[in-house]
Parts: sequence; structure tokens; C-alpha cells
Amino acid sequence: MTAARAARSTRASATAPSASLSADEARRIILHAQGLLGAPDRRAGVRGMLRRLGAVQLDTIAVLARSHELVPYARLGAVGRDAVERAYWTPGGSDGSFEYWSHAACVLPVEEWPLFAFRRRARRARGHRWHRLADRDRSLALVRKQLAEEGPLTATELGGAKKGGPWWDWSETKIAVEWLLDTGEVVCRERRGWKRVYDLAERAIPEPFFHDDLDDRECVRRLVAQAGAALGVATRADLADYHRLLGAQVAVVLPDTGLVPVSVQGWREPAWADPAALETPPRGRHRTTLLSPFDSLVWDRPRTERVFGFTHRLEAYVPRPKRVYGYFAMPLLSGGRLLGRVDPAREGRTLIARHAAFEGEQTRAAKAIPAMARALVEAASWVDCEDVRIDLTTPAELREALTAEVAEALAAH
Repeated sequence: MTAARAARSTRASATAPSASLSADEARRIILHAQGLLGAPDRRAGVRGMLRRLGAVQLDTIAVLARSHELVPYARLGAVGRDAVERAYWTPGGSDGSFEYWSHAACVLPVEEWPLFAFRRRARRARGHRWHRLADRDRSLALVRKQLAEEGPLTATELGGAKKGGPWWDWSETKIAVEWLLDTGEVVCRERRGWKRVYDLAERAIPEPFFHDDLDDRECVRRLVAQAGAALGVATRADLADYHRLLGAQVAVVLPDTGLVPVSVQGWREPAWADPAALETPPRGRHRTTLLSPFDSLVWDRPRTERVFGFTHRLEAYVPRPKRVYGYFAMPLLSGGRLLGRVDPAREGRTLIARHAAFEGEQTRAAKAIPAMARALVEAASWVDCEDVRIDLTTPAELREALTAEVAEALAAH
């Protein structure tokens, strides 16, 4: 066999499905891979969850809690919020985390530092971010010097984050330190009061991980393999979206990731699966919980529609009169399906469901009332609320029944 023919044969075998999955089988594999089906690994805790997912998205919106707190809550239950913060933001050591650009601004396991060398190189090659420095060399040198002499500092401690205008009106110091973070000279491994604490990467990243030795292809290959394990079953577009890679980048490395081609009933695009996920059908208890809109189970909207038949849109940036479900509508997960969503708020020690919307027609929606009540009461308890109030439901006829179910769940909690 010629080398060219052998290469064609290898490519063909790499794209031929090795298994055929029903839509339900694929969904269960996905839920298990995301830590939402089966007994949670409580001993591994938040850090174990982070390593399983590979990335947890950050966002400034705080309703019940910030998104990075809601992600472990959805998987581990009522883990203490202080414990969540300590797991993410305790600097030093080889089992902590750092912040960088993945799916968006994310918390990442510290051992993933080498995998983002390709992105740091790309940022350096581009030469600037969306802000530009007026006096580049001087500003960068001042930040480097101050961090070297004084240790980890916030932007305020470095000299101020803003000029006094809107949030995007950054000071020269803030632009400089964020550029150094983009390019890898500086790292954030800690937050204080939601403020990033910057440190020199050479000091903060453990020695085994502090290198840019991996070429771009190897970085992407490892990130695609990691995304495949975290997703369970995924199309090429799904794999690319997880760490915001290009589809062409994913296509080049896919045959070398260890992921195996599969076909999924109802999916129009070819898919790949983590082979370990195919060995034993996932079993165990499904979590009933409210999900952050930025949770990695649902952050990819086309994938969410394909896997769950659930259309979701974050409406925080939609003008109030045009919102359908509310400012921060959180999907309700129960029995491995997305049954509705809740737009929550708090008044003192009361959790308010400003809008609890159920999927499907009224008879089907009514069956989700116990799950909605349970999720609301558990969330209320987690954020130290003593009561739950239902303001609005869709369908509207279910408000009384949901209110009664919530009262019963509160009494039993």
C-alpha cells in the first residue's frame, strides 16, 4: 500500500462512526460527563469539579450568586460559598486555578497553563488588545516593577483601574496589566472582593507548568481532547466552542485526540465521543437544580437546542419591555431534561421567582411543578433565604399549584 493510500485509509477510519447512539443515550452520556448524572465526587469537591469541566465561566452578574458559584452548586449541592471561593482563589500550590480566556473569561485548573501557550503567542503577535497603550514601554515597565517589588496587587493598588468614566474607560495601568495577563507575563490566581489580584506568572505558576514548550497544534489537540471528555459526545462545532477554537483548528487535530467518531440519532452533523464514556452506560441519580445561564451544560445555545430541545437566551442585556422570561432566567434541570426556567430575585430572606416558566402545554408543564418547587426551595436554603414567593408563572394557571407545592417543600425542608 502506498503512503498516500495508507493516509487516505487512516483518514477514512478516523471519520467512520464506531458506534450509533440514540438521542437519549447521547444525552445521558453528556449529563454524566458534565457531572450532573450519578453520585457527585464530594471528596474531590470544587477543585475536582473544575478539573472535570476544564473551565468554569466567570460573569459579573450576581442574582442568587455569581455564575462560578452556581456551577459547583448545580453539581455538588449546597457546598458552602466560602468553600467555593477558597477552592478557586487560594493562590500557590499545584492544585489551584488561574484565570484566562477560554470559552470566555474562565477559571481554569492551573495545570492547563501550558495548553494556552498558543493563545498567549497569538495575543503577543497581534500587539494590542481592544485598548491601546499611549506609552506602551513605560506603562508595562512600571507594572512589572511594582509587582516584582510589592508582590500580588489589584489594579487599584497598582494605581487605579479606571479614568473615572464608564467601565470601559480604563487607565493606562489597567490596560498595561491586562495586556501582560493576555500575553502571560502576569497571571490572576486570586480575587479579593471580586477584584482580580495580579502577580508575575514566573512567581505564581508552579514550576512544572510554567512553560510555553507546546507548539500550537499540540495545545489545540490537548484542549480538544479535554473538551471531548467534558462534553461526552460532541460535534466538531461543539468541540470548537468549548474553548473558543476555530473549526479548522479542531479538524486538523481530531484524529489524534483519542476521541472516536459516533453517529447520534437526530443529529445532522457527525459527532465524536470520549471512548471511556462509551464503555459503561451512565447510571445514577439525576440532579434536580437550577442552572446558571453560563453553565457549560447550556452555554452553547445551538447544542442546548439539539440535545435538550430547549431554546434559551440570556435576556440581561435585552431591554426590559422585550424580555420574555426575565433578566437572569435559570434553566430548570430535572430527570435529565430541561423542564423550564426561573428568573430569580431576593428581598431580604425571601427568594422570589419573578417568572417561573414551564416547557410544553399545560398538562406536561404541570408534571414539572414538584421539580420546580424542590429546586426553588433548595436554592433558597443555599443562599440563606427562609421563604419563597411565586410572582408569575407560564402557564399562568399553574401559579397556585406551584405556590402550594413550594409551601409543602418548605415545611418538609
